Amino acid sequence: MARTTCHMSVSLDGFVAGPDQSRDDPVGVDGMKIHAWHLQAYEPGHDADLAARDELATPSGACVMGRNMFGPIRGDWGAEEWRGWWGEDPPYHAPVFVLTHLARPSIEMDGGTTFHFVTEGFSSALERAKVAAGDGNVDICGGASTVRQALAAGAIDELMLDIVPVLLGRGERLFDGVVDPGLVPVQVMHSPHATHVRYRIEH
Repeated sequence: MARTTCHMSVSLDGFVAGPDQSRDDPVGVDGMKIHAWHLQAYEPGHDADLAARDELATPSGACVMGRNMFGPIRGDWGAEEWRGWWGEDPPYHAPVFVLTHLARPSIEMDGGTTFHFVTEGFSSALERAKVAAGDGNVDICGGASTVRQALAAGAIDELMLDIVPVLLGRGERLFDGVVDPGLVPVQVMHSPHATHVRYRIEH
């Protein structure tokens, strides 16, 4: 049965990105600290990180993400033809539905990724993603605001958190304003760099 999933790295104090996100700091100041675990997954004894990283890299049937995750441009799209952070072959290899207030034509990339820009809100993006995914899963890719919308809508069936032992102190919190969704831990893996907890969300 197709599910809606979400897989996020988070600091011990609940941040998924640092402050002052920009072209030079895509995940904010010090934000890379919470993503270092998957860059070190090949180190001996870090099998848990390798398994979590491989899962993170496995394509879903379709994805939903926020505009801030797609790129650093705020307001009008302008003359620059921004095509995402990931070069011409993004890692998604599936249709990606980007939440935005400003329309833009779809962008077809190499490797099967096409970015579609949705101005009608989260529910519309999710429904379009489910249609595109068919029997496949839909992944809520982030950022924090999009995940919060998904949790508020009761849309997420499974949440995987890579909890990293750092304190960022400021930035984008994952659970600000979120009513307890009913998280049931079903798997825990750990390494010196992160504890990976898979939760089922009971609706």
